[in-house]
Amino acid sequence: MTIMAFNPQGDTQTFTGAVTPPSPVQVTSTTGAATQYRIINASSQYTVFMGVGTTGAAATTNATTTLPSRTIPVLPGTDEILTFTPNAYFTGATTAGTAVIYITPGSGS
Repeated sequence: MTIMAFNPQGDTQTFTGAVTPPSPVQVTSTTGAATQYRIINASSQYTVFMGVGTTGAAATTNATTTLPSRTIPVLPGTDEILTFTPNAYFTGATTAGTAVIYITPGSGS
């Protein structure tokens, strides 16, 4: 089995996770079909409870620190590649402080 390195297919977007989630960002690919996203939490202290959705409203609803929920915890200092629908929206909440999240659409691992 061949493992393909991550291939960026669009511009990197960013948001700053906070106690009150910021307005969602849409991460679009140049191919229109990229379903994988490289997600980096640049914070060394704060977990971001990331909300993802096909609309900005859905992403905001899913960005909650109350569990159980559809949120995805992104630990401090992590670099993840996750799969979602193309051109998804992202935002995130923290329990305290702020954390910068970088998201790049693409394919591979």
